[in-house]
Amino acid sequence: MTNLLDEINYKEVQQPSNLKSIMPIDLTDETLQEHKLKVLDRLKSSEADILIIYADREHGANFGYLTGFEPRFEEAALVLNKEGNSFLLLGNESLRMNQYSRIKSETVHVPHFSLPNQPMENNRSFEDIVKTAGIHKGMKVALAGWKMFTSSYDDNDSLLEVPYFIVSAIKNIVGENGKVINGTSLFINSEYGARVINNSNEIAHYEFGASLASSKVKTLLDTIEVGKTEMELADLLSAYGQPNNVTTICATGDRFTNAVVSPRYKEVKIGDKFTTTLGFRGGLTNRTGYVVSKENELPTDERDYLDKVAKPYFGAIATWYENVKIGMTGSEVYDLIDSVLPKSEFGWKLNPGHFTSSDEWMSSPIHKDSKTIIRSGMLFQVDIIPSVPGYHGVNAEDGVAIADKNLQEEIATTYPELWDRIQARREYMINHLGINISPDLLPLSTINGYMRPFLLDKNKALTKK
Repeated sequence: MTNLLDEINYKEVQQPSNLKSIMPIDLTDETLQEHKLKVLDRLKSSEADILIIYADREHGANFGYLTGFEPRFEEAALVLNKEGNSFLLLGNESLRMNQYSRIKSETVHVPHFSLPNQPMENNRSFEDIVKTAGIHKGMKVALAGWKMFTSSYDDNDSLLEVPYFIVSAIKNIVGENGKVINGTSLFINSEYGARVINNSNEIAHYEFGASLASSKVKTLLDTIEVGKTEMELADLLSAYGQPNNVTTICATGDRFTNAVVSPRYKEVKIGDKFTTTLGFRGGLTNRTGYVVSKENELPTDERDYLDKVAKPYFGAIATWYENVKIGMTGSEVYDLIDSVLPKSEFGWKLNPGHFTSSDEWMSSPIHKDSKTIIRSGMLFQVDIIPSVPGYHGVNAEDGVAIADKNLQEEIATTYPELWDRIQARREYMINHLGINISPDLLPLSTINGYMRPFLLDKNKALTKK
C-alpha cells in the first residue's frame, strides 16, 4: 500500500472534455431477436417447461430485455414457452403497449395488474386468466422477477421474489406434480445469464445513459459553490426527460436528516461533506468529497483525509482500471482490490465492481472465491465504497465495457463517433490522470477516473505519477 501511495499526486490537471452521446441508439431488431434466442436457449437448459417474467415500475429490466419496454405504473408479465410462443399479460393502461412490443405475443388482459380501483371488468378469476397463457397442471415453471438468491443457507431455487398473488395462482395451476422455481438466474447469473454479454449495438445503446449521467455530474461539480442549495444543484441533473434507474442523490452535510433521501432546500456550507449520484439506463456516476478548496478548511480531525482515505481509494480504482482484463476470474479482481485497499482496514462491504445494464446493479461476478471469467461484452460499474471511521466517504463510480479486439473493431466500424469518444477518454486517462487503462476496457463515462476530493478547487485532481 505504501508503494502505491507514493505514486499518487494531488495536483493541477486539465479537466476532461464533456464527451457525451447526444443521440440515443435504439436496440435493433437483430439484437432483440438475439435476446429471444438467448433466453430460449437458457430456458431449455433449465428443463423448465415455461418461463414467466414479472415486471413493475421498479423491476422491469428482464421483462424489457424481450419486449423493449418496461411498465410505467402497472404490473405486467411475459409468458414464454420452449417453442418460442409468448403471451403478454397486461393491465388496463398497458394494453396499448402490445402493438409496440419487440416480441410478438398474444395479449391477455389482466385487470388485476391495474392500479387500485380501476375497472375490473372481467368475469374470470386471476387464476383462470393466467391459465390462458398456456400454463397447465404438472408443468415446471421458471418464475423470473429481478432477483436471484445466492445464500448458502437456503434452497435458492425456491425463494421467489414475485408478489404472492401471482406465485399462489401459478402453484395452484401446476398442482402437486408441478414445480415453480426462481428463473431470474436465466437472465443475470454471472456465468450463464442471457443479459451478461452485450453486443456492439447494446454497448452503443447503454453508452448514451452512462455518458449522459457522467456529463451531468461533471456539470454539477463545476457549478458547486457555497450558498447554493441541494435542490438548485440537483436541478442540473435532469436530462431530456430520461428515466433514472436509481434515486438521484445530491446531499450536502449530514445526509438523510428527517429520513429525507431526495435533495432538500439546504445550502452548501464550507467544510460540508458532499455526495451526488445520478444513474440512467446504461450507467451511474457517483462523486463524493468535501466542500473545501484546501486541507485546512476540513474539520480539524479530518485534515489527513487525502492520505488516509482519498489517495488509497484512488490507488485502488486506478489499479482496477489498469489490471482488469479478459480471462481474469472474479476472485482475482476481488483479491487484487483487497491487496491494495484492504477490506479489513477500509471497511468496504459490497462487491468491488458489478454488472450494469438498464438496471443499475444487475449482479456481480466479483466476490471472494468467484470462478466466473471476465469476458468480452460485459458491462461493469467500477464501484468500491470504503467506510473509514471518522472520515467522510469517497467514491468515483463510473462504467466501462469489456471488449476483445473483434468487438472493438465492430464498434469502431459500426459506431465511429462512439469509438472516437472512447479513444479520447482512454487518452485522457493515460496522459492526464496517469492511469494506464487496460486495453480490454472501454470507458463509457465522460469522467472515468477523474476525482476531485476538494470540490471547490476545480483545477486539481488525483493522478498517478
